[in-house]
Amino acid sequence: MRRYMEKLTVGICLLLLCVGMTAFAEEATILAGVKINGVDVSGMTRAEAIKALESYEKKVGEETISLKIGDETVEAGLAGLGISFGNAEAVDEALGIGRTGNIVKRYKDQKDLQHSGKEFSLSWEADERLVKTFVEENCKQFDREAENASLSRLNGEFQFVSGKQGLVLDVDSSVQIIMEYLSGSWSPDSADQEVELKTKITEPEGSAEELANVKDLLGSFTTSFSTSSSNRCMNVNSGAEHINGTVLYPGESFSTYECVSPFTSENGYAMAGSYLNGEVVDSMGGGICQVSTTLYNAVLRAELEVTERSPHSMTVHYVELSEDAAIAGTYKDFKFVNSLSYPIYIEGYTTPDKKITFNIYGKETRDSNRTISFESVKVSDVGGGTVLTENGGLPLGYKSASKGQQGYVAELYKVVTVNGVETERIKVNKSSYKGSNRVVTYGTAGDPVLSENLRAAIALQDEALADANIAGIVPPAPEPAPAPTPEPTPAE
Repeated sequence: MRRYMEKLTVGICLLLLCVGMTAFAEEATILAGVKINGVDVSGMTRAEAIKALESYEKKVGEETISLKIGDETVEAGLAGLGISFGNAEAVDEALGIGRTGNIVKRYKDQKDLQHSGKEFSLSWEADERLVKTFVEENCKQFDREAENASLSRLNGEFQFVSGKQGLVLDVDSSVQIIMEYLSGSWSPDSADQEVELKTKITEPEGSAEELANVKDLLGSFTTSFSTSSSNRCMNVNSGAEHINGTVLYPGESFSTYECVSPFTSENGYAMAGSYLNGEVVDSMGGGICQVSTTLYNAVLRAELEVTERSPHSMTVHYVELSEDAAIAGTYKDFKFVNSLSYPIYIEGYTTPDKKITFNIYGKETRDSNRTISFESVKVSDVGGGTVLTENGGLPLGYKSASKGQQGYVAELYKVVTVNGVETERIKVNKSSYKGSNRVVTYGTAGDPVLSENLRAAIALQDEALADANIAGIVPPAPEPAPAPTPEPTPAE
C-alpha cells in the first residue's frame, strides 16, 4: 500500500508538471509582476512584450547625451546614434519566470512575483556607422589649428603676440568611446550623461625669445600705382593689407593666392582691369598682380627661396621685364619658402601718393661687405608687327589702325658683389611676353581699278604702297584717332 501511494504521488506531480507546461505553451503570457527595464509586461505575449519594448526604445531615442570636445559640448540625440536594445531574449526570460523548472521552483518564483515582483534589464547598443557620421559632421567642426606666436608692428616697433594651442579630434577613438559608453555604464535613467571625446592638443610654434631675432630689414621693394583707377587702387590696398603682418617660421611656405583670396567685395575687392588671354578685361580683384610683383621683388632681395613664379602674358609698366609675378586663378601663383634659419616678418602697406611697399624683416646673417642687385636683360623681340586688312563695306580713302604692342623674351639676373667687385651673376628667371600686331584696315568700296590696286598693295602687306594708292582720292575719309589703350593691370 505504501509503495502504491508513493507511485500515486509521483504520478500526480508529473501530471501537474505536464499541465503547467501545456498551459505555458498555450497561454504564452508573462505572469503578473514582471517588468523589463521598468516596462510592465505582465500578461503580455512575447509579441506584445516586444512591441512594448520597441515603444520604450523609441522614447529612449528622444533622450540626449552630451559629447565634450575640449571646451565645447554637443548634444547628441540617441535616435540619431541608432540606439537600440540588444537582448530580446529578456522577453523569453520574462515568459519563463514562474513557468519553468520543477514544481518547487515554479511555486517559489510565483510567490516571489506576488511578493516583490521581478525586473529584467535590457542591454543597449548604438549603430557605429551613425555614431561616426554624427561625430564627423557635428564634433569635427571644433578642430582648430594652433596659432603660432606672432608679431605686430606699431610705430616702427615690434610687439610679441602669444600663440594659442590647437585641438584635433580623434574621430575613431571618440566613436569607440561613445559605443562603449552606450553599451556599458549608460542606462536611460543615468544622471550624468556626458562623454568626453578623445582629442589631441597641438602646441603653437615660436617664442618671444625666437621672435626677438626679427629686427633687421632683409629686403624691400616699392612700386607705383599712381595712374590706376579708384577700383584698382582699392584692390592693391586690400592685397597689401591681407599680406601685412605675416610671420613665417623656418621652412614654412607662403602662397600669395591663398593669402589674398577670395576676390570678393566682402574681402575688399572691386572690378578693375586685368589681363585675360592677352587682352585687358574687367575682373574682380584686377590689379592684385602688382601686389604679388612687389612682394616678389622684396623676396628676391631678402634672398628667400622662390618655389613658384609666372610672368604676365604681356608686359606691365611698373617693373622691368622679368621682374613681375602674375596671379591668375589657381594656375598662376607666387610662392616662396622661408629658407632662412630664423623667422621672418612681412610688412606691406600703401601710401597716399599711391605707392605699395613690402619690407621683409628677420635676422641679418649675410656679410656686410656683400651686396646684391638685379638686372633685366632683353633677349629678343616677339610680335609687334603690322598687318594690313581690307573692309569692302567701307569707301576708298578710309584707313584705321589699332595700336599694337611689342612682345619680348627677357631674363633676370642677380648680381653679387663683394667689396665692390662682381663675384657672381645668377640667372633668376626667363620670361616670355606676347606681342600684339598693329592692324591697319583700308576701305575698298568704290572705283574698281583703284580698289584692285589697293588690294594688291594689301596682299603685298606694303603700307607705303597702300597709302600711295589712296593718297589722291578726294575727299579722303578722316583717319580716326586710335582708341586709348586700357591701362595694363597685373592680374591675368
